[in-house]
Amino acid sequence: MAALRVASTCLRQSAARSIHQSLSVRGLATAKSPKNLFESLDTFTDRHIGPDDNETEFMLSKLGFDSMESFLAATVPQNIRIAGSTVSNVSIPALSETELHASAKRLGRKNEQFKSFIGMGYHNAVVPPVILRNVFENPAWYTPYTPYQPEIAQGRLESLVNFQTMIMSLTSMHISNASLLDEATAAAEAMVMAYVQSNQKKKTFFVDKAVLPQTISVLKTRAKGFGINICVGDVADALKFDALRADLAGVLIQYPDVNGLITDYSDFTKQVHEAGALVIVATDLLALTLLKPPGEWGADVVLGNSARFGVPAGYGGPHGAFFAVTEKLKRKMPGRLIGRSKDTMGNPAYRLALQTREQHIRREKATSNICTSQALLANMAAMYAVYHGPIGLERIAKKVHFLTQILKSAVERLGFRVINASSYFDTLTIDVSKHCANAEVMHAAAALQGLNLRRVDKNTVGVTLDESVGQEDLLSLIRAFYVAASQPEPDVADLPIPTEPAFPHQLARESEFLSHPVFNKHHSETEMLRYIFHLASKDLGLVHAMIPLGSCTMKLNSTSSMIPLTWPEFGSIHPFAPHEQVEGYRKIIKELEDDLCKITGFHACSVQPNSGAAGEYAGLTVIRAYHESRGEGHRDVCLIPLSAHGTNPASAVMAGLKVVPVKTHSDGNLDLGDLKAKAEKHKDNLAVFMITYPSTFGVFEDGITDACKIIHDCGGQVYLDGANLNAQVGLTNPAVCGGDVCHLNLHKTFAIPHGGGGPGVGPICVAEHLAPFLPSHPLVKTGGDAAIDAVSAAPFGSASILLISWAYIKMLGGNGLSESTNIALLNANYMAHRLAGHYSLRFKNKNGRVAHELLIDLAEFDKAAGLKVTDFAKRVQDYGFHPPTCSWPISTCMLIEPTESETLEEIDRFCDAMIQIRKEAEDIITGKQPKDNNLLKNAPHPLSLMVTSDKEWNRPYSREEAAYPVPWLREKKFWPTVSRIDDAYGDLNLICDCPTVEELAS
Repeated sequence: MAALRVASTCLRQSAARSIHQSLSVRGLATAKSPKNLFESLDTFTDRHIGPDDNETEFMLSKLGFDSMESFLAATVPQNIRIAGSTVSNVSIPALSETELHASAKRLGRKNEQFKSFIGMGYHNAVVPPVILRNVFENPAWYTPYTPYQPEIAQGRLESLVNFQTMIMSLTSMHISNASLLDEATAAAEAMVMAYVQSNQKKKTFFVDKAVLPQTISVLKTRAKGFGINICVGDVADALKFDALRADLAGVLIQYPDVNGLITDYSDFTKQVHEAGALVIVATDLLALTLLKPPGEWGADVVLGNSARFGVPAGYGGPHGAFFAVTEKLKRKMPGRLIGRSKDTMGNPAYRLALQTREQHIRREKATSNICTSQALLANMAAMYAVYHGPIGLERIAKKVHFLTQILKSAVERLGFRVINASSYFDTLTIDVSKHCANAEVMHAAAALQGLNLRRVDKNTVGVTLDESVGQEDLLSLIRAFYVAASQPEPDVADLPIPTEPAFPHQLARESEFLSHPVFNKHHSETEMLRYIFHLASKDLGLVHAMIPLGSCTMKLNSTSSMIPLTWPEFGSIHPFAPHEQVEGYRKIIKELEDDLCKITGFHACSVQPNSGAAGEYAGLTVIRAYHESRGEGHRDVCLIPLSAHGTNPASAVMAGLKVVPVKTHSDGNLDLGDLKAKAEKHKDNLAVFMITYPSTFGVFEDGITDACKIIHDCGGQVYLDGANLNAQVGLTNPAVCGGDVCHLNLHKTFAIPHGGGGPGVGPICVAEHLAPFLPSHPLVKTGGDAAIDAVSAAPFGSASILLISWAYIKMLGGNGLSESTNIALLNANYMAHRLAGHYSLRFKNKNGRVAHELLIDLAEFDKAAGLKVTDFAKRVQDYGFHPPTCSWPISTCMLIEPTESETLEEIDRFCDAMIQIRKEAEDIITGKQPKDNNLLKNAPHPLSLMVTSDKEWNRPYSREEAAYPVPWLREKKFWPTVSRIDDAYGDLNLICDCPTVEELAS
């Protein structure tokens, strides 16, 4: 019998080897032959999905299923399944990669290439080619995730510190964050910070009437949820009334303002401080190379848009906003902050500082739901400053300023009146009534020259110059004014060449800026190229390995969907360009909105929210507006289960809602009894129930439709968080589940890159009764008939990167979208199967299945060997992978999500690494390695540690065990560049700028 058992085992092992050998020769994902000779061969589904048919069949067999449908039946509740035709190639036809590019080109040509002088916070940036090609178009820069694992993210952390230093230096403020979503939402964050700084006692916020109109609109939206009173008027009146002074939390001013006027606010700032309020300044980085910075005349908060530093206009974004504060406000500043610390070897290292401010942690105690930034765009702006340096930036600023002065001389010679003639940098506001019946005559003359001017009122136009303006552009602009004045062709040869600034001398900058070494050495393209690649070499991205972060959906960001992004047909368009000039963009946005509605089952869509959290906030604000329209504005209770996404409670608070938590059972399912009890208790005031589906515990819950019915029966609405939509597409949808509104993370499900921490897009889809309340915009028609005010600065949010999701959906088509979901579910369940017996799977459904992600619990290792989640995460880095999501949604767990883009080989490689780490943990449990000096506690092991002397090594394991625990690492290994970083040291010694010359010398 023993011999038979041995023979049987040998046969099974031989069979397994033959299966793996057959799998080692991979086919295309679908392995289907073309139907005819003329059918396209460059089909995207074959390239996007990782496993081929043989690998899919192999994984299904390992899970005990003979078909994909039987597997799906055990994974997704039948009562929420949708017909296969709902998301198919009939409803969303598929394009090949070639066809997609042809379609994009055709639509791009429908965007008219007018030169825009509209300004209003947006400029025609000149992107240095070395940055365009090697950062913006480089997957080593755009595919990494937010740097929560700093040991494998030192490159972009250093670049973000460059960004922070750039902002601190130009604004003369004490500390800056690592970017926010846009200027308008940054101003809203500042307003709320001023309110919080007053201990939430002062509720009046004064906004100067010359602040950008899109900013004022976003402020109005945000103020409502906090009960803040917005006063818009002449800032000179802000302190005239005692009642206003007594309740004043803060004042927002624009410097230079929307009309180009530059005002000395130093005395005004003192008066605001005497009233106990904050002074918040929206400003322009290029102008601050010549103007006295706000930090030198007492500003408390300085913010703005950094896109002028080498980021395309892109019809409104994405752009990195900046946000800098004084020392006393640094621990209340919203957004991410990069700080210096040290690793275990004492080497300097960067990390995310003060992470306890993260909204996943603070939940309903938060007053901001910011959980991302615009890292990629901030890095581009920082690289722009590194490349040009202080001398180069000043040259650019002077050129822009002097060209503006020449324009002023030309229009005044014609008799036009420049309203802000006394003080300006790059913007002129011009009364054209002397020669024109109305401003439309001037706009028509400009249009004949292929130019767009700012529309101010019936007699006034605005003109803003920027770095892109050359001699011919200036001549065309001047010619337009001559045509409007019915004057002959201008002779500009005798126009005076300016030599002095056109603003008061007391407002001229005298202080140095960007004196740090990094801004004063990389000015040749050779040096810049090497610096960019040096930093990129320190960061792990999808170019290196799978990034299995749960709830983050780190799937392929395809080159084919990225290519149109940098075409000038899309990159050079101003967000306030006339409607008739942007037919291509309008068509793409409409097609994307329609496809998202088909996928979600909803009636209407808004793409304005420019992050997932912004989408949450927008959706909740729409729900509040709906209740108010029915005379039920008192409904302000929001029920949120513990299994919901971490930003949900913060978004609810921002929308003016009271959060009531709902319990979950020990198996991870929602406690329907508790939900019903609380819904009925609060039925008179119930506004909304927020739920993530599948839950962040990684399971499709059976009771989702019952939960939604409970809420609707009590008069509430259902907000279904779309963070995990990658598990739904083609199988179910939020509408069928019972939702009324959902937001989508285009940077997750629909393949926009995470950019190392942004950008993202969070559009909302809504049922028909909520469509009238979708967000509006003060300058471009968006939203419904009863629209809420804007939620972001640009009418279509981060419009340019909508191209990526549009391309992704069009190339996959309905069938490919559905197949992607199927494989995402299969990959996760196969991974759960492989890790079973090694780790404890926290939650699964009644059939033993997970959704698109799995939650493993590591609590047992803490009890047995003192090993924390962090120890496992840092050891995963030694195996060349980015760790899964750590300590969320449960503090002792890892949340793992492989996505559909990873092959079986890569999934097995990760599982092999996790299993080997489990063996290493067992050695600690059994005493083979000490609890305080072992492979996990000492991880990660950078190359610098490997070359230390034997005396310095002093570890009870070999260098080979540390660096090469599995054979395949010898062929391909990503090395962490520092050892484990000391978080506490970095927070206690908060340093958030670049090293000085002296520090580098020491």
